[in-house]
This record gives sequence, structure tokens and C-alpha cells, in this order.
Amino acid sequence: MAYKVAGIDVHKKVLRVVVCDTEASTWEFQRKRFGTTTFDLQQLSAWLRERGVQQAVMESTAQYWKPVWYELEPQMHLALAQAFSNRAPRGRKHDFRDAERLVRRLVAGELILSFVPEPEQRAWRTMTRMRVQLTRDVSRLRSQMECLLEEMRIKLGAVLSDLLGVSGVRILRALAQGERDPQKLAALGEESLHCSEKHLIQALTGHPEPPHRQLLGLYLDRYQLLREQMQRLDEMIAQAMKPHEEAVIRLAAAVGFGVDSAQQVIAEVGTDAGMFATAANLAGWAGTCPGQEETAQENHSSRSPKGNKYLRRTLNQCAHAAVKTKGSHFQVVFRRLLPRLGYNGAIWAVAHRLCRLAWKILHDKVTYVERGDSDPATKKRRAQALARKLRNLGYQVNITLITQPTAATA
Repeated sequence: MAYKVAGIDVHKKVLRVVVCDTEASTWEFQRKRFGTTTFDLQQLSAWLRERGVQQAVMESTAQYWKPVWYELEPQMHLALAQAFSNRAPRGRKHDFRDAERLVRRLVAGELILSFVPEPEQRAWRTMTRMRVQLTRDVSRLRSQMECLLEEMRIKLGAVLSDLLGVSGVRILRALAQGERDPQKLAALGEESLHCSEKHLIQALTGHPEPPHRQLLGLYLDRYQLLREQMQRLDEMIAQAMKPHEEAVIRLAAAVGFGVDSAQQVIAEVGTDAGMFATAANLAGWAGTCPGQEETAQENHSSRSPKGNKYLRRTLNQCAHAAVKTKGSHFQVVFRRLLPRLGYNGAIWAVAHRLCRLAWKILHDKVTYVERGDSDPATKKRRAQALARKLRNLGYQVNITLITQPTAATA
């Protein structure tokens, strides 16, 4: 029985498509060129359907593969190959030959295929990754405002722990509106500030010029817009994941995780991590496991492989939070590994363990129970804070003390 496979060489404006019967004794490729508009993709879909194509393979070329994938996804099995695994031999390059090589290497099992989630999970990824970008924009904006204040000879960032906190924004807003008196500006700070009023007045003594104040006003307007967009995005993510709130709550309850990080992890790996048979598979895909570069039974490098950068970033942040939780299991592990691995190595080892823990919680649907020596009052405060955050996002949460724990530990 014929089994026809299509190879698609993807570009921004053009697609080079070949079709071949892989069960035939000699392979003969049919070639055709298509555009990349929606109309062209519909023609591509009809052309492949007429030839009875059952599987298609394409390279992960920037973001240009996505429209092709979405158009062909309902009608055939698709494979997305990493471009590195389909490198051509030296010589002249030819798009149709690249597409033919994709088919040959797919049948031979020589391609490294990427994980492409289902449409629902792809929507989660788009939203959570946009939130990451907005967070980076806020950090970049904070640095730009620091530079502007240095030009104004105002050292507000040196006395406030958070320049864009409640006190900082209030002072900056008054400064942008034309207030120059350091004492009046200092009076806008909260009483809970760690710095004294004298130091705050000294830090606010500078020489702001009208252009500086206008630029500061533009920065503050942009910051307000970013905060509104982040809040709206949080509501969108919570609403999209509402059917799977149990998985979010279970993962967010683990030490080091929170609501935002739980949503980010689930968006990357799925609600049950079903694509990964074991925790080691997930750690390898995420790039948190130790690498191995072995020659003559000697490992020359243990550097972690490149993996999903969004998941690596989230796990790294969760590891920093976990080792700061007093009395937690991960804090004990971190202190034990610190003398031998150093700070960065110990943090990365904790991130690896958190990755395996996340797989256990999602895949086996268990609840995390902290076995460390954490103070009961600290546990209660953290549980109340987590429940409050979840309720603000629209989840239903009831706090219940587990007296006879049967769930998995760290």
C-alpha cells in the first residue's frame, strides 16, 4: 500500500513542496511551488489531498512554518524538524533538494523533531510568553528611568528598594508634573520606607530640566500602560486555564512555585506532561539535566544542553525562591551542594529537581507535601497568600490541612 510523504521547504514568501511514495522501490518526487498567503495554503492543502499525502515534514524556519502547520494540521500527520538536523552537504543550495532531503531523513529516522502542542496549549504559550516580554519591558523601562534620574542628578534609586513601588511612582509623578522642592517630594513617600527622611531629601536634591520632566512623564505613562496590559493578560490567562484549575493549584502549592510560574510551566509542558514518558525526558527537553560530552570514557563537559528557554527561565526563578524558603527541603539540598558546586551550580541542581517534581505533580496528579522543618505559621501564611492570589484570578480555593499525607514528597 502506498504511503505518500510530503517535504516542505518553508520560506517567508514561497514554499517548495515535494511528494513521494516511500513504499515504492524507486522514489520519484513530484515538485511544485506555492506562495504563503492563506489562499495559497488552501491550494497547497487541496493539492496534497488530491495526491493522498498522509504525512508532511517541514523545517522550523523562524515563525514562517506556523501558518503552514495550522492549515495542514486537520488533514494529515505533521512533523517539524529542527533545521540543524537537515543540514545540506557543502556545495550549491537548492530548495527542492532540501525538501527531498527532509523526506529521506524522516524515513531514515535521522531528523530531530520538535514538540508542537495542541491548539489550546499553543494559545496558553502565546499569552504566557507575552507576559514574559511585558515583564522584560518593565525591567528595561526601569533602567531607562534610572539613567534619566542620573542625568537629573537625583539618586532616588539609591535609597528606595523599588523605584517603581508605590512611593517611587508617586514621587516620580510629582517630579514630572513640575515639583522641584525636595522636602515636598520626600513627604510623598510612605512611612514604611527603610530610608530616613533626611536621606530621602538629599537623594531628591538635583537639577531637573523641563526636557527631563517631559521625558519622565512619557516613561511613567508607558509604565502605566504596561501595568494595565499585564493585569489584563493575567485575567486572560486565568480564564483560559480555568478548566484546568486543579493542575494550576496543585503545582502552585509546591515550594518555589506560584500562580504565575505554575501557569508558565503548564503552558509549556501541558496539564499532564503527557508528551514526556518520564521525568528524565522532561528534564532533557527543558535542558536542566547535566550534559555529557564523552570521549574514551572521559566526560569533558557537563554543561546542560540547550532546551526550552521559557521553561528554563521559570525553573531558575523557582529555584531561587525555593532555596530562600526557610526550612524547606530544597533549602537543605542547596546548602549541601553549595560548597561543592558553587552558587550557580547549586541553583541549577535545584532547578533540575524542581523540573522533575513538576513532572511528578502534573503527570501522576499528586499533591506536594513539604517534609522539611518549615515553621507551621510560615506554611499557613504562604497558603493564605497563595489562596488570595488564586481567588483574585477567579479560581475556587479551599485551604484544608492534610493530617495524614499520602501524596508524594519532594
